[in-house]
Amino acid sequence: MGLEDKVKAAAKDVEGKVQEAAGKMADNKEAQVKGKAKQAEAEARKNVEDVKDKAKEIID
Repeated sequence: MGLEDKVKAAAKDVEGKVQEAAGKMADNKEAQVKGKAKQAEAEARKNVEDVKDKAKEIID
């Protein structure tokens, strides 16, 4: 996984966690759901990059 991709995925995860927490504090279900969705997107991006890394290892 490239450093830039790692940073982007981590930032998206943090953004989602902050949004979810803010939604909980404000009792805003929509913000909570959007925050969880951002976290899921970050996890998916990380998994895709992990697969790319494994494929590169196999090829090399």
